[in-house]
Amino acid sequence: MTILDIITFPDSFLKQPTKPVENIDDSIQQIINNMIETMYQAPGVGLAAIQAGIDKSIIVYDPTAGVEKREPGVLINPVVISKEGTRVSENEGCLSVPDLRADVRRSDAVVVEGVDRDGKPVHIETQDFLSVILEHEIDHLNGILFIDHISSLKRQLYTRRVKKQLKAK
Repeated sequence: MTILDIITFPDSFLKQPTKPVENIDDSIQQIINNMIETMYQAPGVGLAAIQAGIDKSIIVYDPTAGVEKREPGVLINPVVISKEGTRVSENEGCLSVPDLRADVRRSDAVVVEGVDRDGKPVHIETQDFLSVILEHEIDHLNGILFIDHISSLKRQLYTRRVKKQLKAK
């Protein structure tokens, strides 16, 4: 398996919506395997294909990442069907937005549908940490980063810092 490079902010590729997966073939299975390994290696609890430079509507996730037992989930062409309530996701971070953690307003519960890596329909009704992960990763598929949910002042400060770091390279 291959560890994929994770694209980071301010790369404009992250802002584009992904294309749906039309056919779950061997190449898609390989992408999924590589995404799972990349997520664990990073380490993270979720990864959207767009973050690895792949313009496909695929996410992988594991809310127990870091624990001995790995149970990665895979959703292809996921859609948030409904959201309920509001919560603050404290200290949320993102592999594509390094060195920034922030409190983000998310839904308390979500209903998500898509298909698994075998093409079987998946219906997830969840709340708490998994709902935050799914919302965060599906946002990526729609060209939305978690910093789009924070205050404009914090976003501007982070953007300035990143651009300064890029110039220094």
